[in-house]
Amino acid sequence: MMKRFLTICTLAFALEASAAHAAKQPNILVLLTDQWRFDAFGHAGNKDVKTPNIDRLEKESINFTHALSGVPVCCPMRASLLTGQRPLTHGVFMNDVSLNPNANSIAKVLNSAGYNTGYIGKWHINGRGRSSFIPRERRQGFEYWKVLECTHNYNNSFYYADGPEMLKWDGYDAIAQTRDAQQYIKAQAKNKKPFSLFIGFGPPHAPYHSAPEKYRAMYDPKKIRLRPNIPHYFREIARRDLAGYYAHCSALDDCVKDLWGTLRESGQEENTIIIFTSDHGDLIGSHGAYKKQQPYDESIRIPMLIHYPAKFGREGRRLKALINTEDIMPTLLGLSDVAIPKTVEGSDFSEFIEGGKNPNDGVALISCPAPFGQWARRWGGREFRGIRTVNHTYVEDLRGPWLMFDNEKDPFQLNNLLTNPRNEKLAEDLRKILRRKLKETNDEFLPGHSYVEQWGYPLDKTGTVPYKN
Repeated sequence: MMKRFLTICTLAFALEASAAHAAKQPNILVLLTDQWRFDAFGHAGNKDVKTPNIDRLEKESINFTHALSGVPVCCPMRASLLTGQRPLTHGVFMNDVSLNPNANSIAKVLNSAGYNTGYIGKWHINGRGRSSFIPRERRQGFEYWKVLECTHNYNNSFYYADGPEMLKWDGYDAIAQTRDAQQYIKAQAKNKKPFSLFIGFGPPHAPYHSAPEKYRAMYDPKKIRLRPNIPHYFREIARRDLAGYYAHCSALDDCVKDLWGTLRESGQEENTIIIFTSDHGDLIGSHGAYKKQQPYDESIRIPMLIHYPAKFGREGRRLKALINTEDIMPTLLGLSDVAIPKTVEGSDFSEFIEGGKNPNDGVALISCPAPFGQWARRWGGREFRGIRTVNHTYVEDLRGPWLMFDNEKDPFQLNNLLTNPRNEKLAEDLRKILRRKLKETNDEFLPGHSYVEQWGYPLDKTGTVPYKN
């Protein structure tokens, strides 16, 4: 009789523990890389880059294959990621300006929902100098804090914690940041509260040739295959730079392996949402240019993997839905059963991932409100507004129609369909969709100086907001 009683008690305890585990909100781990474009992975068909760990993660994840960075620049994407708002709403539509410290950020929302929150690495929305101390009231609610505004000196990299003393990462910063994040994850395993940790990695952003030697030795520039939209005069330098770029990618691939392993070893993987993404891409010679801001796929398309075994299992799926930057916050909150604040403008894709209706109408808005930096002074920078669908890209500048591509037939965007009068009907159809999207988002498509003046940003002669390193 006593044995039966103990068995019943044991079963009751197990059921109660199981219910408590099921009721616990998921942990969140956001891995935000800098300038990692959509095609630089083995799983994306790239035969040169070595990313075995992320490729394995992709096989067990939801992969939004057509994820976009709507304003493909560092600061605008990061501000939209944290607020769920579009750049012309939160005002961070160019680099080195400040996100309002009173913004309703994802960290503040998660803090209120009972989460522990942390941020490690590159921040780039303080706008007070790239090496300046960021006081607590400007941290958008994040509690655990080891951050620098911005650096690309990955082997001599500094950060601040809670005080104004500048501290230094040991060696290559992405690896040191990963070790710190592993310690945080292990500590959180003992905590009853869920955690949300963001890691802002600096690589694979230039300088391209500063990854640890073991990763640089993996790539021979002579063997690198180039995208056919790289003009002949850029081909030699593009091969060299891609070899260095891929070395950074492989270094971060090992960081992903280590973080994923720590989640698994600490018993937290099943109930942790891992998001792997980037702030924008990098042209690296495609279309005769480098870096970002431009409307081409190498600039606007980004990786977007969502790994959450407790809810989606381990059978990966590839979705073509056009998820944009402002959609990440509401989607994360939706997956975590946290109420989405009314300040958010993005769409919640959580029900769609589970088989529900796509909240997107098949169209994503892309834009450059105010060109600056290399795009402005070297690559013929211009304001633009455009749309990206699965099949087409259509872009206008202030003078009118500029670019139109059939992305299925012409994946390298070599044939501008606007040069052929036979495509006038398609152009008019896409133009109407663009006008509708601009109206829906209250975007008047004004010259860049109008927005700069509205927000009071000081510019130098290149149209860039001056900053101090």
